[in-house]
Amino acid sequence: MPKPLAESTAVDVDIERRIARRLARLRAERKLSLEALAERTGISRATLSRLERAELSPTAAMLGKLCSVYGWTLSRFMAEAETRAPSLVPARDQTEWKDPGSGYRRRVVSPPAPELRGELVEVRMPAGATVSFDTAPIPGLEHHLWLIEGTLTLEVEGAPFWLRAGDCLRYLLAGPTRFKNPGKREARYLLSMVRP
Repeated sequence: MPKPLAESTAVDVDIERRIARRLARLRAERKLSLEALAERTGISRATLSRLERAELSPTAAMLGKLCSVYGWTLSRFMAEAETRAPSLVPARDQTEWKDPGSGYRRRVVSPPAPELRGELVEVRMPAGATVSFDTAPIPGLEHHLWLIEGTLTLEVEGAPFWLRAGDCLRYLLAGPTRFKNPGKREARYLLSMVRP
């Protein structure tokens, strides 16, 4: 469930406001009404409106659906929410976002560069957390998932995979995915993505 921004920290509120502004701009650039976007994503018009006004924090699943409509990866979306595009982003300045539904945290490691095809993100998933994405943001997106700590189960279009620390899984994304941490401690992984 999304949460009201009032429950977030000051740093969270800043990124949530940038996310809200970017969502509103993307919808305007594509000349989509809230009704049309609601129909395409399955997210209610009222919820979309609250997201764009920064009254509500989106879940990873919501952002996944919206990125799918816009043909963007989630990490590109997060990078575009930034106001600058440097070649180097110090660790302290890398954008981190926390899913209010699962506690899953996603840090954009790569400097924002819309013209480049590769992206790198770090994900931390709490014990027992599950995050699902209904569709691929960009069909044919190549993923390399390297599990650094913990355990992770991953379903890619219904095909199950079990990963332990050190394992690396490569796959092309075309449909739904489901990430779950079945362990008793946090799972941490790096995800490298290459756009087709």
